[in-house]
Amino acid sequence: MAGKNITAEKRREKMLQLLTNAKNPVSGAELSLQFGVSRQIVVQDIAILRAAAYDILSTNKGYMLLNKGLTERTFKVRHTTEQIEDELYSIVDLGGKVKDVFVYHKMYGVIKAPMNIKTRKDVYEYIKTMNSGISSPLLTITDNYHYHTVQAESEEILDNIQKMLEEKGYLAKLRDYEPVDFWEK
Repeated sequence: MAGKNITAEKRREKMLQLLTNAKNPVSGAELSLQFGVSRQIVVQDIAILRAAAYDILSTNKGYMLLNKGLTERTFKVRHTTEQIEDELYSIVDLGGKVKDVFVYHKMYGVIKAPMNIKTRKDVYEYIKTMNSGISSPLLTITDNYHYHTVQAESEEILDNIQKMLEEKGYLAKLRDYEPVDFWEK
């Protein structure tokens, strides 16, 4: 019973570590026993961890942490519609996952769409859909400026992606009216 004499914050930290290292779902009863707390406390702890942006899935066999060990960074980029394929292939080839795309529009604020592109096949399917003429990319409403949240297994991979985007001339500087400096760590 590891949980009797630790703070709630420390318990949640250890719970998160246990879920990170688990290969299979961990039951609420197992967490309750492991940390010496009631099932209701476990449910509350899971809710607090979710509110802190941890992607924890509840299954009939227990809790699972999704996206284990992924770190993310937001990049502001600018390129033509013809360069979308090159940008996305370059990111996934270096081990990145393009989580989303969003634009910051002066009139409408943030307009965001999920992408979840992590393989060349995903890129191919995305480009095929865009080329069908049914939809057009968000970058078309902001003079080709847009943002991607990119996930990877390490900061080093994100650094390599950032360097590649810079070398290809895709990185863009923030404007005065943009609300957040995504370059700060």
